[in-house]
Amino acid sequence: MAAASPSSFSFFSSSVFLSNSNPSSTKLHFLKPQSHSRLRVSTTIHSELTTLPVLSFKGNQVGSASLNLKSAPPDTARAVVHRGLTTDLTNSRRGTASTLTRAEVRGGGQKPYPQKKTGRARRGSQRTPLRPGGGVIFGPKPKDWSVKINKKEKRLAISTALASAFESTVVVEDFGDKFEKPKTKEFIAMMNRLGLDPKKKSMFLMTEVSDNVRLSSRNIGTLKLLTPRTLNLFDILDSEKLILTKGAVEFLNERYGLDSEEDKEEDEFEEVEYADEG
Repeated sequence: MAAASPSSFSFFSSSVFLSNSNPSSTKLHFLKPQSHSRLRVSTTIHSELTTLPVLSFKGNQVGSASLNLKSAPPDTARAVVHRGLTTDLTNSRRGTASTLTRAEVRGGGQKPYPQKKTGRARRGSQRTPLRPGGGVIFGPKPKDWSVKINKKEKRLAISTALASAFESTVVVEDFGDKFEKPKTKEFIAMMNRLGLDPKKKSMFLMTEVSDNVRLSSRNIGTLKLLTPRTLNLFDILDSEKLILTKGAVEFLNERYGLDSEEDKEEDEFEEVEYADEG
């Protein structure tokens, strides 16, 4: 399997869906081959319960944490994650590209030379698209590229991607107060103690990011430091290692778990609307 280039990213080649860091010898976790045409397919959303060791700031195991996230059925997981990814990338387009047509470009109101008796091709304006400085034929205009996606579907795509990356996930204790001053060298040393390669892409998910941690990690080009507000599907799929703090694990279980509070509230709201319509 060829590695995805930055210009043509595909989540099928992302290492978080692979059992190890070598994408050429592994396969996706949530894909199950169908060897029989009459195989019964489960279409219900299930929960993926995973127990991960918790590492200290020095790299020693100090406990364990449970990650219980919703996951789409194997036959629809790829489509759900793909739709969530393409929707995010499409909605990130600003759509502000704009060019001028020959009617909008400045100048060109006077006929450059007479119609006849010059031996040259007839021309009515110097701002024709055939001339330098003229208008643009069928050029881009401001456009709204936004695509709608349901909230539950987007949350399911993120939780499915996180659940499929449990083998590449590391849980650490909160280390926001461990950095007394900004020091990139100390942050790289912490990554080495946790078994992380600073040259490979990694994503840190923390509930709160202190200034010293942010300043210590911003010079590492392969590292993404995210909070629950900035968590997105692209960075999850583009990372080879996911590092979660204990607070981030609690947030993920509460937000993307099978019995999340937001899903309960939305279900109650839909039941009330249905009752009112009836």
